[in-house]
Amino acid sequence: MFDRNDGQSLTMRQAGQQQYQQESGSSRSSSGSDGRSARRGQPHQIRSARQSSSTVVPAFTIRSASQSRVQPPKRVNVFAERPSPSLAFRRIYQRGDLPVCIVHESRLYRLGWKVELDTLDYEHYLPLFLDGLCETQHPHEFLARKGAEDLITRAPDRVTPLLPVIIPPLRRALNTRNPRVICSTLKIIQLIATCSKESGRAFLPYYKSLLPILNLFKSINLNQGDGIDYSQQKNSNLGDLIQETLEMLEKSGGSAAFVLIKNMIPTYESCVWK
Repeated sequence: MFDRNDGQSLTMRQAGQQQYQQESGSSRSSSGSDGRSARRGQPHQIRSARQSSSTVVPAFTIRSASQSRVQPPKRVNVFAERPSPSLAFRRIYQRGDLPVCIVHESRLYRLGWKVELDTLDYEHYLPLFLDGLCETQHPHEFLARKGAEDLITRAPDRVTPLLPVIIPPLRRALNTRNPRVICSTLKIIQLIATCSKESGRAFLPYYKSLLPILNLFKSINLNQGDGIDYSQQKNSNLGDLIQETLEMLEKSGGSAAFVLIKNMIPTYESCVWK
């Protein structure tokens, strides 16, 4: 006789076995897919780790604290020459708006003026010629230097009131860090500081704009040993010219000049208070 209870238990057992088989198959498939995805993700992780270790980050940043390879900061050469920031003098000369020309003689050449210097507008032309001190090519360098010298020596009383306009081009010329340009600029500064009695004292408020560059090059002198330094004849030895300019500023600037120069150039020794 077939019992009904035995049939029910058999069907329940078969249903349980089917459910177990389904669960085990799904677990195998999920584990296989997880393993394949893990295997697929391993090369990507290794590649990203290699890239992160090979990347170079800049110094002094937040990323530099967590990275092993840090790019060192760039070295700055304070004595390196810098390009001229202004080309106004060259552009105006090539346009033909300057009242100057070069007069060629039998052996030498000189600067010629097309108009009288007394009729020129100093507030316009003197800063323009001083702006041309940054030039290093002929004839722009010669025209700017000789033109500024002629204007200063011709009417020294008209130069001192224009110091607020004169100082910016002088500072730009010194900031080029070109020894040749610095020498020409220092000679112009000597002319301005000694052109009148008031000019030396009028220079005092502008020491902070001019003296820091002189502090860099004050100790630069040529060591020729037993040789002969021919730059002394042309007064183009940079260290000696800076020392001469500072002494001239101290003598023409009064009692307060030495204190201001000493604050900007600590190695300077007074030529008055000895």
